Amino acid sequence: MDIAGLSTAMNQSQLMTNIGTAMLSKNLDTLEDMGNAMTQTMNAMPGSSPSLESLVNPAVGGNIDILV
Repeated sequence: MDIAGLSTAMNQSQLMTNIGTAMLSKNLDTLEDMGNAMTQTMNAMPGSSPSLESLVNPAVGGNIDILV
């Protein structure tokens, strides 16, 4: 039984697992940053584009009925 070869193979396997985990973590961070940027962009223009509901029913939400 080749103990040195087995040890090297186990170390290589652990190294590849660590590299894969680091790459997935970086990818997740990048996607999270992209999502945050998209959300900020969409929040920055609420007045420039009306919602679909206001296009279909423009009178909805224009008045408030209050009964005292």
